[in-house]
Amino acid sequence: MFSYHLADLPARTTARAMAKPPGPESVPGLLHAEALAFMQLGSATVSLERMQVRRAAVFARWESEDALDRFLQTHPLGVALATGWHVRMEFLRRYGALACLPGLPAKAGVWDRGEPVVAVTLARLKLPQLPRFLKWGKPVERLVVSHPGATIALAAMRPPRHFSTFSIWRSVEEMTAMVHGHSDVPNKEVHAAAMREQARHDFHHESAFMRFRPLAEHGRWQGRERLVPG
Repeated sequence: MFSYHLADLPARTTARAMAKPPGPESVPGLLHAEALAFMQLGSATVSLERMQVRRAAVFARWESEDALDRFLQTHPLGVALATGWHVRMEFLRRYGALACLPGLPAKAGVWDRGEPVVAVTLARLKLPQLPRFLKWGKPVERLVVSHPGATIALAAMRPPRHFSTFSIWRSVEEMTAMVHGHSDVPNKEVHAAAMREQARHDFHHESAFMRFRPLAEHGRWQGRERLVPG
C-alpha cells in the first residue's frame, strides 16, 4: 500500500524530515518514504511559493495499512502529519523506474477508464538540465493546475534535485487525455511535447510516473475534506 500526505508543519519539522526521512530501520512496516517541501505549480521560479517549508508532502510505501496507522499514532513525524490530509492508494501502473522502489511491476491489476485516479511522479534531476527542465516543465505546470479534470494538482521538492508531482483526477480517461494532448483545453499539447523532449534527452538521472487507485482519504487540506471525486 502507498500513501501521500500533505500537512502544514513547522519549518524545522519539514527540514528535519527532508534531511533524514523515516525509514524501515525506525518505522516498522515502512518500506520507503520521501519527505519534501510543498511547491505551488505555476508559481514564479524565484518566489516564496516555489518552496514552502511550512507545508510538507510525504510519499510512502507500506507493508500494510496497520503499519501506516501505527506510524500516524506513535511516530513524531506521523503524529504531525496526522494533523493534515492523506490518501491511501493501491498501485496500478508505472512508467520509468526508481532504485528506491524495487520490485514494483510495470502494471498491477485493471481499472475502469471512468474511475478516479491519483498520479504521482518522482524524479532525480540532472542539475545541468535544470534550465531545460524549467523551460519544458513550466507550461505543463500551468496546464495541469488549471485542468478541469484535476481536483488537486501540486508539486514538492527536496533540494537540490528531488522532485515530485501529485494530482487527483476525476477519471483515468481525463488524465490520459491530458498526458497525450487530447484534452479540450488551451495549450493541450504541452505535456506531450515535454514527454518527447524528455525522451530525446532525459532531464533526470531516474524518474517514474505512477498511477494509483485512491482507497481512502483522511483529514483536511487547505479547508477541503474531500479531494477524491465521488
